[in-house]
Amino acid sequence: MDTATTRSRPDWTVPRAWGEPDLSGGVCPIPVRPAVPDDRVMMLEPAQGAGDAPPTAAEHGTAPNHRTSTRLHAPREARRQAEQEHWQRRRLLERQLHDGAALRISALSLQLGLIRHRVPDAEPDLRASIDVLQDELHAVLQELRDVAGRIYPPLLDEAGLGPALREVADRVATPVRIDAPEARFGPAAEGAAYFAVTDCLDALDEGVPPVEVLVYRDGDVLAVDVAGVDVRHGPLMHDRVHRMGGTIDVEGGPGIGTIIARIPCE
Repeated sequence: MDTATTRSRPDWTVPRAWGEPDLSGGVCPIPVRPAVPDDRVMMLEPAQGAGDAPPTAAEHGTAPNHRTSTRLHAPREARRQAEQEHWQRRRLLERQLHDGAALRISALSLQLGLIRHRVPDAEPDLRASIDVLQDELHAVLQELRDVAGRIYPPLLDEAGLGPALREVADRVATPVRIDAPEARFGPAAEGAAYFAVTDCLDALDEGVPPVEVLVYRDGDVLAVDVAGVDVRHGPLMHDRVHRMGGTIDVEGGPGIGTIIARIPCE
């Protein structure tokens, strides 16, 4: 059967607007709030129709002011730049936790182990106290690693999306197949994609069919297809990617389908 003829739009499909691509063929966008520049443009039209707004450059017969167009798009680019800087700070913070506090705790635990071996057998209580301290340090170190992973996973920083997502797939009850290249896409795009996919996988119900995650580059865009999931998880992924200027589309549904994330990347 031709799969192209069986795709259907979810019931919550919204009209295409604010420069969204034509998504015919069973693909529909997750509804998003329009960016500030577009609001200003759309709000200007009724005022001009009522005669309350100043005449446009075309009405004067003069050339359009290109500086105005640049200024209208500046907030969008500024937000994207701010989000990239945000992910860079998260990555640096994770490195500081790993290279600073985590290493200090590990070294302290080793020192306690050396001290324990010097304790005479006649002092079992002291040995027991050192054992308790070591256990507490190990627990603190694991909690610190968990926090660092929520900030920016070390494996993502060191090895990229493929290994990092496979680590996530190993802890999910549902079978998940990860197909990702070794190529890198920049810390910001990789961070947004990683947490978007993680949120989606963590929301899977028990007993659902196997899921496939496909990661690839499409020009200057990082694309991530998550197939075999409930398309209602699309908004979870959208919350992670929209600040980077990314988009979420869905194919199929209602019910099981494919969620497609597209994020500008390096």
